[in-house]
Amino acid sequence: MASRLWICTFVFILSLIAGTSASETEYTSASETEDSESKEFVLNLDHSNFHETVGKHDFIVVEFYAPWCGHCKKLAPEYEKAASVLSSHDPPVTLAKVDASDETNKGLAGEFEISGFPTIKILRNGGKHIQEYKGPRDAEGIVAYLKKQSGPASAEIKSTEDANALIDGKKIIVVGVFPEFSGEKFENFTALTEKLRSDYEFGHTLDAKLLPHGESSVTGPIVRLFKPFDELVVDFQDFNVDALVEFVEEASTPIVTLFNNDPSNQPFVIKFFNNPNAKAMLFLNFSSELADVFKSKCHDVAEQYKGKGLSFLMGDAEASQNAFQYFGLRDDQVPLIIIQTSDGEKYLKPNLEPDQISSWVKEYKEGNVLPYRKSEPIPEANDEPVKVIVADSLQDNVFNSGKNVLLEFYAPWCGHCKNLAPILDEVAVSLESDADVVIAKIDATANDVPIDIFDVKGYPTLYFRSASGNLLQYNGGRTKEDIIDFIQKNRDKSAQQEAGKDEQQEPGKDEL
Repeated sequence: MASRLWICTFVFILSLIAGTSASETEYTSASETEDSESKEFVLNLDHSNFHETVGKHDFIVVEFYAPWCGHCKKLAPEYEKAASVLSSHDPPVTLAKVDASDETNKGLAGEFEISGFPTIKILRNGGKHIQEYKGPRDAEGIVAYLKKQSGPASAEIKSTEDANALIDGKKIIVVGVFPEFSGEKFENFTALTEKLRSDYEFGHTLDAKLLPHGESSVTGPIVRLFKPFDELVVDFQDFNVDALVEFVEEASTPIVTLFNNDPSNQPFVIKFFNNPNAKAMLFLNFSSELADVFKSKCHDVAEQYKGKGLSFLMGDAEASQNAFQYFGLRDDQVPLIIIQTSDGEKYLKPNLEPDQISSWVKEYKEGNVLPYRKSEPIPEANDEPVKVIVADSLQDNVFNSGKNVLLEFYAPWCGHCKNLAPILDEVAVSLESDADVVIAKIDATANDVPIDIFDVKGYPTLYFRSASGNLLQYNGGRTKEDIIDFIQKNRDKSAQQEAGKDEQQEPGKDEL
């Protein structure tokens, strides 16, 4: 459950970084309209020919898509154009696609853990090695990324020009320095480059003097990591592959990740949200007079908790409005710090002073800070047939209500939710005279949902809680009759109803 929470947060942040809102990520339902010529270079694969085709390629790229997916349709012409260009590359690079929504291809979707569309995988050595495609989604970017991925995982640095072309001071670069390109340590470095090639760029050289920054008298073997933050250069000499992987992952993570409108920070923001640690996020106006003081204090605290399961981010409030929406924050709370744990709990300190960062994080670590809950205001009037529930009223109006409650978790932009709304209205009106039944809804994008109780993976999700506390997820039909039938079968009868039932049975006994 915790991992799913981070997936949801991460997906939202990806849309945030891309400059889209949650509503803009909704899939469309129109049919695919590619013409026949656009399918000339991208191979169409399915369950019958997938493994045979992949087995013949040392390097093949596969897109798992759904015909109704808006993002897939946007990608299609770019993917096709890239396929046509890469078909003449030396050696040719093959691009393929699989309709993962087709029932006959569900096995492939499960095998490759496809949870959203489009998902692109790079398959090497006949499918024996699989990596996520993490490159651009335009034709030019796809071509450039795949040319690099299909070539050597590490580039040899033979001159200062080679070094300057690779090490530009804007991204993570990992370079191995060796007295010769052979032996166990060089082989382990090569294994590292293959393992992490989709995430980092690698180089190798016989001469450390060609490299910028740091001590140049090193002859190796040594691994030198260049980065655009913190200490800029870090060396490492343990050539165990697992140790190398751990070193690269840790050294390439900023002590404090910056989140603003600078696109060069985006890979580090993604990395921040993709790690399993609790997330401490400090939001303030970067243009304020105290910004440098906050940055210094935050950096000191982050250093103190490095390696202790807590990662730090410092975000510009102006660039973080989608994050504010996601976490339920307000501009008048800035400067603020919010911590989100992997199990969904949030802890908030609004109107923060620089000197309060250290003491408040210490209180949080000691368990002395109460959780924060995102909630819309409790409605003053709630007289529509379908009752409105918010996070702050969930306990009273559902768990402690003593009633049989059908609760819909919805998103305002969700098309399926909009289709269901009038049906739920009809259900509520039909059962309006029954005081023991409540039909309700909660905007799951504006209110925190207790993920240990409700498993909300998509919208709409419906749960039914009987008066005695029995909780069931509703997966039945979407007609008024289906829903009412489910409620009547699973509800708890009130004392009044039971008495009425007994009264109906008594005359029958008298007639015997």
